Amino acid sequence: MNRTQLFEQIKKKESYLCVGLDSDIERIPKHLLKSEDPIFEFNKQIIDATKEFCVAYKPNIAFYESLGASGWASLKKTLDYIPKDCFTIADAKRGDIGNTSALYARAFFKQMDFDAITVAPYMGEDSVKPFLEIEGKWAVLLVHTSNSGSSDFQLLETRNGKFLYEEVILASQLWATPDQMMYVVGATQVDKILGIRRLAPDHFFLIPGVGAQGGDLEAVSRAGMNAKCGLLINSSRAIIYASAKEDFAVAAGNEAREVQRKMSFLLKEYFR
Repeated sequence: MNRTQLFEQIKKKESYLCVGLDSDIERIPKHLLKSEDPIFEFNKQIIDATKEFCVAYKPNIAFYESLGASGWASLKKTLDYIPKDCFTIADAKRGDIGNTSALYARAFFKQMDFDAITVAPYMGEDSVKPFLEIEGKWAVLLVHTSNSGSSDFQLLETRNGKFLYEEVILASQLWATPDQMMYVVGATQVDKILGIRRLAPDHFFLIPGVGAQGGDLEAVSRAGMNAKCGLLINSSRAIIYASAKEDFAVAAGNEAREVQRKMSFLLKEYFR
């Protein structure tokens, strides 16, 4: 899915919600454990309940690979089940020397056919380029995150007087266009989102941290929106674990509908 197609889906659904499928075998409702494939059954019902209200899904790969071969099988079935009008992101946070990155790209883009993959760019250009060489696919670069240790390195000042994450944003724009690359920007520091939008006016931002982690949807949207919306706001736990009972899918759908309703208002306000 290219940038124009993604924006068309955002306009059609009046939503820029990405549902994070952080599907933990220890947190899914207990009655699902009797299923042949509990993780897939959980994801299937979540997707059925939320697909009307979101434009993207983001499976966190750690929750699947931690289960070994059965987890990878659940992931593949989940990916195949996601509607084709939804953007798919492998939250794999890969990043290694070029030859290894090329194999990661082959795994997630050719074997599994995700639209995008999250990539750690701090090993430099050669670790990112292989993900950009497959037509129609995206690299989503981790640049400024909300975790407590993010300041250890991301906020180091360089000899140019910029933060390290700012240098990464500026350098990476020479590697690819906004049609191939997004940035991960944490939701909890709105002032940083404003600054990053000035550095990267045309790129999409994947923004985790709204919902359970405390990010404010309205503030983040006002800081980060651009002429093609330019935002995918990820919500994982607040949606998929809205209930731990047999009504979990209904609760997830209700939560997604409420986020979509707020996004619809913000989009109409921005594009009026």
